[in-house]
Amino acid sequence: MHYLWRLLRLPSPWPRWFLGRAARIAGARVEVVGTPLRRDVFYVSNHLSWIDILALGGASGTAFVAKAEIGASPVIGWLAGLNRTVYVKRENRMGVAQQINELRDALAENWAITVFPEGTTTDGKSLLPFKTPMLRVLEPPPPGVMVQPVLLDYGAASEEIGWVGEEGGLNNALRILSRRPHFPLRISFLEPFDPRDFPGRKAIAAESRRRIEEALVTALGGPLRPFEFAVAPVNYAGAPPAD
Repeated sequence: MHYLWRLLRLPSPWPRWFLGRAARIAGARVEVVGTPLRRDVFYVSNHLSWIDILALGGASGTAFVAKAEIGASPVIGWLAGLNRTVYVKRENRMGVAQQINELRDALAENWAITVFPEGTTTDGKSLLPFKTPMLRVLEPPPPGVMVQPVLLDYGAASEEIGWVGEEGGLNNALRILSRRPHFPLRISFLEPFDPRDFPGRKAIAAESRRRIEEALVTALGGPLRPFEFAVAPVNYAGAPPAD
């Protein structure tokens, strides 16, 4: 059905439908809190699992910036590709500049785009520093584009769902798919802000992180904890170092 819509040059609703159903099949029972902007929006989200892409895509229709490993995953990579995901290739020194241009083109077409600026997945109890290279697309912000922070909260199941440590992608997928019972996922679309009020990608990242951290502390009912797993974040080769 998706390819038929594309052949007729119509906006296809099917990737969003597929992603939402796939998230449910994987066990996620999604609750949406807040109102997602539908176009001209740059979502900035925390990151726990490959399920994030399924659920966020199903809830909002957003495209993504994701690690290249996701694109190589069976089924998940195919679904993400249908949804116009821009993949980060860590080994490609020229990749960042090319991907920034792809993001600018996508925003020019009124897409919603999501980035996971922690650069890796965590356990749902922590929040890593936000990397800023992919936010260069907002220097300066394209006309009319807003930033909307997003909190993904798996509740008590977050440590089981989080893809961390040395676990391989296939093993993680098999573990999640065989898990019983299903698990909650609350997607909180926080108040959007105009990136022009926070000039520069570092200021935009800091404001996004502040809002997500505030919402996560509220959801946890207490302070965040240090991330317990020694997982190196994505290194965007060729990009200037973030500080």
